Amino acid sequence: MMTRDLMLKDVVTANGNVPAKEAIELLFKRHVGSVVVINDAEQCIGIFTERDAIRVVAQNVPLDAPVEKIMTKNPFTVNVDSIFQEAKSIIISAKIRHLPVIDANGKLVGLISVRHILDELSGL
Repeated sequence: MMTRDLMLKDVVTANGNVPAKEAIELLFKRHVGSVVVINDAEQCIGIFTERDAIRVVAQNVPLDAPVEKIMTKNPFTVNVDSIFQEAKSIIISAKIRHLPVIDANGKLVGLISVRHILDELSGL
């Protein structure tokens, strides 16, 4: 099976200048576990996850701080043309739940989400 077969295509994204509060609102309103931070060329430059949101609250980070200052920088990614085993290996070894999928030019094209995969397997 290929990564492209299991990835979400409707990825929630934001620009790095977005305030932390807005990124947290996106997580809540869109019912997702991550917001992929992209640049103007739609390349993945970071990821802001539920774990990051918890850290923001726990460390009293100002909610007007730009997400690029608090996101996970240089996140693991996987190529859209890779086999799913490669994505699975990255998820397990890096202990992550969200893996951005990129094309040959580094452009974001999807997201592998552990929650989505489990939903698919359970028929939800």
